[in-house]
Amino acid sequence: MVSESRTAADPAPDAAPAVVDHNPPDEFQWLEDIHGDEQLSWVAEQNARTDDMLHSAGYEDLERSVLEVLDSNDRIPMVTKRGDFYYNFWRDEEHPRGLWRRTTWQSYQSSDPDWEVLLDVDRLARVEETEWVFAGASLLRPDYARALISLSPDGGDAKAVREFDVESRSFVEGGFDLPSAKTSVSWVDRDTIYVGTDFGPGSMTTSSYPRTNRKLRRGQSLDDAELVFEVEDDHMMAILVRDLTPGYERDIALDIVDFYSRRNYVMTDGGWQHIDVPDDVNVDLHRDWILFRPQTTWQLQGTTHPAGSLLAAGLDDFLAGGRDLTVLFTPDENTALQSWSWAADHLLLNLLQDVSSAVRVLTPGPHGWSEAALDTAPPLHAVDAFAVDDEDPEAGNDYWLVVSGYLTPTTLSRGTIGGSATEVKTSPSYFNTDDYVVEQHFATSRDGTRVPYFQVCSKDLELDESNPTLLSGYGGFQIPRTPAYSGATGRSWLERRTAPDDDGNRRGGVYVVANIRGGGEYGPGWHRAALQENRPRAYEDFAAVAEDLIERDVTSRKHLGCEGRSNGGLLVGNMLTGYPHLFGAVSCGVPLLDMRRYTKLSAGYSWIAEYGDPDDEEQWQFISTFSPYHNLRDGVDYPSVYIYTATSDDRVGPVQARKMTGRMAAMGIPNVWFYESTEGGHAGATDNRQAARLHASSHEFLWKATTGQL
Repeated sequence: MVSESRTAADPAPDAAPAVVDHNPPDEFQWLEDIHGDEQLSWVAEQNARTDDMLHSAGYEDLERSVLEVLDSNDRIPMVTKRGDFYYNFWRDEEHPRGLWRRTTWQSYQSSDPDWEVLLDVDRLARVEETEWVFAGASLLRPDYARALISLSPDGGDAKAVREFDVESRSFVEGGFDLPSAKTSVSWVDRDTIYVGTDFGPGSMTTSSYPRTNRKLRRGQSLDDAELVFEVEDDHMMAILVRDLTPGYERDIALDIVDFYSRRNYVMTDGGWQHIDVPDDVNVDLHRDWILFRPQTTWQLQGTTHPAGSLLAAGLDDFLAGGRDLTVLFTPDENTALQSWSWAADHLLLNLLQDVSSAVRVLTPGPHGWSEAALDTAPPLHAVDAFAVDDEDPEAGNDYWLVVSGYLTPTTLSRGTIGGSATEVKTSPSYFNTDDYVVEQHFATSRDGTRVPYFQVCSKDLELDESNPTLLSGYGGFQIPRTPAYSGATGRSWLERRTAPDDDGNRRGGVYVVANIRGGGEYGPGWHRAALQENRPRAYEDFAAVAEDLIERDVTSRKHLGCEGRSNGGLLVGNMLTGYPHLFGAVSCGVPLLDMRRYTKLSAGYSWIAEYGDPDDEEQWQFISTFSPYHNLRDGVDYPSVYIYTATSDDRVGPVQARKMTGRMAAMGIPNVWFYESTEGGHAGATDNRQAARLHASSHEFLWKATTGQL
């Protein structure tokens, strides 16, 4: 169902933040000492207080119910094909840290595949007395007999890298072994790797990522590794990889200036050759081809290529100076390119059309490129099509098709381009989806922009302002929020029921996802519309959706809660301080909140391209308007708030959440709750048990707050 509503998301006159002092005293800067005894004692006191609030009758049952979904053996074990095997990483009740394993295609198709366990992370953690978290494996082509395995000691971004023998299922004695750091690695050959890591003073950028890449040969120490590529220390990071595609082996280097600007280089006989395009044009090299996706309008030899388009050229011709580009995709006001994937003879494009998915197949030929549609799924669903293994001589044009919707459990199919797809795996439903309906609505933001949002609710929803409603959003870094099935949310929110009213009715929750600017739902333009000085557009969009829900009588202020994580935590932090009249509850996870000091905390410097530089006083003038930590003020009726974070988060860090909580408590603002887990990194969880706790605690708080139980 699709409907359209109009609203105007202006802050209430008494709620708009009155930012006067741009440099107030920071009385809670002492909480920035992440591991200090006094600071951790403060955390422990806050955690105990929050546990007392959460752990009332029924909470343990809720957490167990969510964990049952996350641990279910009926989940689809998604796989990656490498050579003759299909690899998967799996966590469940028996293996909370997880198993890295593989199987054959014949076995994978069965209802109970025969898995060969390569690495038991729980066993490794016990033996080494380190709470290892699996962070990925890079297999060496063409035989895939060796792997570089990344392991985080606490779930953070810093990770150790160790060489692993796949056939013997053991770490290689005397093999590559890199200490824990923010590290990138790439195989060069069996005895050589490229490494970007902390080599000592001067080797890391201001953003806390590697600024140098070096060639490390077997038996060498890191100190002896040969410098191959480096970038300026105020850039975000340097990345160096060896493309090992048979017949197309080459070195590729990236100077990532910031999140949206990068310079691409390919090694030729004359050394590093810069791929001569603007820094904000994304580049993809694949065999003989080079693809371009501009983030802003690109003028090239008299032709205008709009932001979000996709262009192709022959790689050798382009490097030689040719500029004959083929347009593969041009966006329109409703359609954006989400991703693409190369099969052996085709290119798969995943599109979003008003946040519903569509897939196109492009095929190069002697007379240009042809295009065909790939049959996928109904409207208001998310579909992802991607190649199985473009190097497989027999299955190079096979593709995976993953389909999901708010009320449609995920299905995994496999097909061959030009043929049909066959369903391989289906996730069960963990709640009664027949009782609910998905609708798409459009609100109108303050500047007239139409903002889509999804509403998942009971088929017999009563529009009487009384429904507990959870509004979720993100709105940053060009990341779209697309339809996705969540058995955990179905159980913890949609199926949950209030106490009977005077007529004996028990209401379930309404779940809403807002597709606000700053995200990627409509391509780069939708994202850039909320960059830096335009960041408030994202908050106006979110507020417009909240007002639309209220105007449509779905809910009311006291029954409306919102949640967001990371950049989404900044989003809901601004709902707290800028639009408190719209919400009864705010759940704010691993958030940015202190935008004055965010560039000096953890990896914050890398996000200047998104938010601006607070050390530039002119930019601080606009940043200060969306810094929740600085926009708290006395005399405001703030909604209840739950702020959670992780000590081991080395991306955003826990200190912003701590400081916001400390300041609100000092101001005497009631119903402020805080929780900090000791591990889990930016995800907030290292295993399913912790993930269930995180999910259940957020929804328990929101449910209590929006049903008058706090």
